[in-house]
Amino acid sequence: MNDHANAPGARTRVRRVAANAHYDAATLHAIIDAAYLCHIAFTDSLGAHCIPTACWRDGEYLYIHGSNGSRMLKRLQESDACVTITHLDGLVMARSAFSHSMNYRSAMIYGRFKVVADEAARRRAMEDFMEQLLPGRQAEVRPGSDKEYAATTVMRIALDEAACKVRSGGPKDDEEDLSWPAWAGVLPLAQTRLAPVADPACAIEAPAHVSGWQSV
Repeated sequence: MNDHANAPGARTRVRRVAANAHYDAATLHAIIDAAYLCHIAFTDSLGAHCIPTACWRDGEYLYIHGSNGSRMLKRLQESDACVTITHLDGLVMARSAFSHSMNYRSAMIYGRFKVVADEAARRRAMEDFMEQLLPGRQAEVRPGSDKEYAATTVMRIALDEAACKVRSGGPKDDEEDLSWPAWAGVLPLAQTRLAPVADPACAIEAPAHVSGWQSV
C-alpha cells in the first residue's frame, strides 16, 4: 500500500456504510500500531476458528509469532487468512433505538502468512516486538537463547490487501426523531494506562521506560 487511496478488491471493498471506508496506508498503519492484539480467522479440518494473538508492524507487514507446534501457525502457511483489529472509541446514543451506533477504528487484512526464515531477520523481528510492547525494554532484558529462538516461529503477512472502516462523531437521527425527548450524544471510551505494579520478588527500581508507562 502507498499513502494514496488504493482501489479496493473483491474481498476488501466495503459495501455497508461505504462512506466510512479507508484504503490508505496511513490509516491502516495507525490502527495496527495502536494495537497489541489482532484476531486471525482461518479454517482447518475441524471448521472455522478465530484466534486472538499478539501482533506488531514493521513497514508493510504485520508480524505474529508462536510455538513451532502451533496448529494455527502451521495452518496459516497452507491457506489464506483474514486478520482483524478493532478499537472501540465510544457508544453513540441516539434518540431512536435503531439509530444508535458506535465510534470505532477497524482494519481487515487478507492474504497468506509467510514464515520469516532468515535467522537474523527472525531475531530482529522479535526484538522489534519487544520494543513495540515497551520501548527501551529490549536493552534491559535477558536476550533470547538459541534454544528459545529455535522453538519459535515468526510469520508475517503483507498489508497490500486491506481495508479500514472508521466511524466518529455524534448520532445521526432521522429528522422526524430530533424532537424526541431523549438524551443524545456520545459516551467516549478510551484505553487507560495504570500505574506499574512490581513483582514482589523484584527489588530493582523501575527504569524510565517503566515509570513513564502512564505518561506515554
